[in-house]
Amino acid sequence: MTSTNHSPVTVLGLGDMGRALATTLAAAGHPVTVWNRTPGRTDDLDPDRTIEATSVRDAVTASSLVVVCLLDAASMREVLEPVADALSGGALVNVTTTTPEESRALAAWADAHGAAYLDGGIMATPPMIGREGAQILYSGSPAAYEEHRAVLETWGASPYLGEDPGVAALYDLALLAGMYTMFAGFLHGAAMVTTAGISASAFAESAVPFVSAMVPSFREYAAVVDGRDYGGAGQQSLAFSDLSGMVRASVDAGVAPDVVAVVQGLIRRQIDEGHGKDGFARLYESIAHPAPTGAAR
Repeated sequence: MTSTNHSPVTVLGLGDMGRALATTLAAAGHPVTVWNRTPGRTDDLDPDRTIEATSVRDAVTASSLVVVCLLDAASMREVLEPVADALSGGALVNVTTTTPEESRALAAWADAHGAAYLDGGIMATPPMIGREGAQILYSGSPAAYEEHRAVLETWGASPYLGEDPGVAALYDLALLAGMYTMFAGFLHGAAMVTTAGISASAFAESAVPFVSAMVPSFREYAAVVDGRDYGGAGQQSLAFSDLSGMVRASVDAGVAPDVVAVVQGLIRRQIDEGHGKDGFARLYESIAHPAPTGAAR
């Protein structure tokens, strides 16, 4: 069974992302009930298809599909605990950013109250919702996913990652880890070149095509990691990848070396353990198997 084209949906939370989700649903023809801790944030929402509930209970009972987009897991519990009985028989879709263990705990809580639980990891900014390139990853109840898939797909691509409700959050945070460290690396580089009078904007003109050209290498690194073939032909060795010169240049320029020093520490650990001739992808082992607390680096 799949959702009808215009099935009602409730959205709890009207921050930038919650508003984007609600707006897109209404534009697709769904009657949308919304609730926000601070009322009166519906002025620019479609008045013909959007109703602002005056209480969480009114919002939850308005639809069999309840989407929660709040600050964190604690705020979800605070909002939903008093109306847990009203969730029975429906589906609860959490797109609040939570850790995998928090998502699993929320799923168990929802199950105990008779609600099917789906966890969603949003891989998009609010303006992207409903547009090409938007993606929300889901895990949890397969029945809820199939029943409401048509609704979920109004926001973007909606891959299902399996029954473990923590996997979508895990994947979400893992992808964001790559994004944030990439951004931090760019900002570090910008800080370095601005000491020579080069603007961050000028640096970006060089950084964007260079980093874009490097991104496909993820697949090569992934194959090496999956095969644990760090000594295979064609890999740049860890000894060659040593970043001590980059760290020194940063310090000499008066720039905090923190970002690159972390990577250098991972490289140094592998070299010190006798793997200097292995490829750069061996950093995975330093990350996946942290050094014991207090161990020398």
